[in-house]
Amino acid sequence: MKIAFKEILDKRQEQGLFRQMLQVESQPLPRVKVEGKSVINLCSNNYLGLACDSRLKEASIQAVRKFGVGSTASRLVCGNLSIHKELEERIARFKKTEAALVFSSGYMANLGIISSLVGREDFVFSDKLNHASIVDGIILSRASVKRYPHKDMVALERFLESLNDNGKKLIITDTVFSMDGDVAPLEKMVEISERYGCSFMVDEAHATGVFGPNGEGLVSHLGLMDKVDIRMGTLSKAIGAHGAYVCASKDLIDFLINFCRPFIYTTGLPVSIAAASIKAIDIIEKEPQLRERLWNNVNFFKNAISSIGLNTLESSSPIIPILVNDANIVMKFSKLLFDEGIFIQGIRPPTVSEGKSRLRITITAIHTKEDLELALEKIKKIARKLCLI
Repeated sequence: MKIAFKEILDKRQEQGLFRQMLQVESQPLPRVKVEGKSVINLCSNNYLGLACDSRLKEASIQAVRKFGVGSTASRLVCGNLSIHKELEERIARFKKTEAALVFSSGYMANLGIISSLVGREDFVFSDKLNHASIVDGIILSRASVKRYPHKDMVALERFLESLNDNGKKLIITDTVFSMDGDVAPLEKMVEISERYGCSFMVDEAHATGVFGPNGEGLVSHLGLMDKVDIRMGTLSKAIGAHGAYVCASKDLIDFLINFCRPFIYTTGLPVSIAAASIKAIDIIEKEPQLRERLWNNVNFFKNAISSIGLNTLESSSPIIPILVNDANIVMKFSKLLFDEGIFIQGIRPPTVSEGKSRLRITITAIHTKEDLELALEKIKKIARKLCLI
């Protein structure tokens, strides 16, 4: 029997779950041109505004002039350029770890790291709201998995206590959860991982550049650098470029170079991206005022949204959800906002659980107060129109 694509898509449309891509036609600034319309952009992960920083652009241009455009091969063939080593050494210094390794995307990094570390005889303990790349990395590994309710440390301990097997044990969590905007209880998780002899891995994708004394992430913010075995993150959010990294001991990095298939069989990161990432990390460390502006904007916006009476869950990051529940209503909310010049995407299943659809707002350091006030005015107006407040 052939796959009935139209039937499947028609059903998805009825459920309010059909997806289409909107075309962005300008730089990732606070105001962007989408499908020919100028709108305030409140759905970009460009937290510090570095994706359009002239210094990153110049670093990229200079790297292309020196090395060309593509790396032309995997890192283990002839695609291991000196700028890759420079980036990895820079990340390791930034994160205060022995070594680092870069990947072509965050999704690929999680697939590769997890599937290399554990296998059929092993066990993984994962938060139910962890990113899809973590979920798929665990599936690829074929390890036994226990998904504990979101941030439920009692359930995590119960799973570990009931385990009578000698296989390897790995606990994995996002540090900042990408759809709820809340943070993992890392201090308690460190304590549990030590007590039960587990390796501990975190995904700092939405925390790098945002938390920490110099933007190193939530692990650093909480002073847990020596307590977390594997720290993965992306170069595509606050860093403003593309790709991902993992920081760990030199032995673990050497292990991945030898056993991580998504790393071994993928062409090296483009030189322009590597150069821009190095420059971004320099800026993040030297310019704390970027984080200060970001958090001023976040606190202003979050307080205002809460005063309107909308549910932002337990957000404590620049990711601010507005819980709407119904998928069709959330997409109507998003469309009406777009018509009013506010670009916020609706998030529906399977990205979030059934009945948990929401608008996902992200605040950046480069939003002006005028932009945020206008967005708040339109959100309030449309929430009333849809009888949400």
